[in-house]
Amino acid sequence: MRYFYVLFTSIIIFVMASFTPKPKLTITSSSFSENGMIPAQYSCEGVQASPPLHITNIPAGTQYLALILHDPDAPREGGFTHWVVWNIDKAGVIAENFKGAEQGLNGADKRGYIGMCPPSGTHHYHFMVYALDSKLNLDKNTNKAALEKAMEGHILAEGDLVGLYKKAGK
Repeated sequence: MRYFYVLFTSIIIFVMASFTPKPKLTITSSSFSENGMIPAQYSCEGVQASPPLHITNIPAGTQYLALILHDPDAPREGGFTHWVVWNIDKAGVIAENFKGAEQGLNGADKRGYIGMCPPSGTHHYHFMVYALDSKLNLDKNTNKAALEKAMEGHILAEGDLVGLYKKAGK
């Protein structure tokens, strides 16, 4: 009987530990607030520079950060990915018009950042950042799906900053 009690207790502890949520990164921008409007300079109506981002609450053991900027409201299956970046310095500062780290393919199959350009209405842009326990050795043609697959088992924490954008007069 004691054997079953120890086994049962061990299983319960294991299951509970498996469902412990990952720590949450905090992502902010000096250019817009959570659920705030993203300035036009970062869009197809501006210079298409990426906005500055600041990441905090980065857990111990983090080696690098990765970022995916995605618009789930885009009128195409699965939405539209504006930016795929990995091996970002763990210091947590992504400067405006960031060109560093490893930049993969956006939804237009171009390397690097492409600004917001919704055909109509207001869209939600998710700046999803991941704290990783290792460097990722990926091909330059890596897209969102390939980055997500490569990060499996390496994510220590994640966070999401949502910004909104609507084209002028639309």
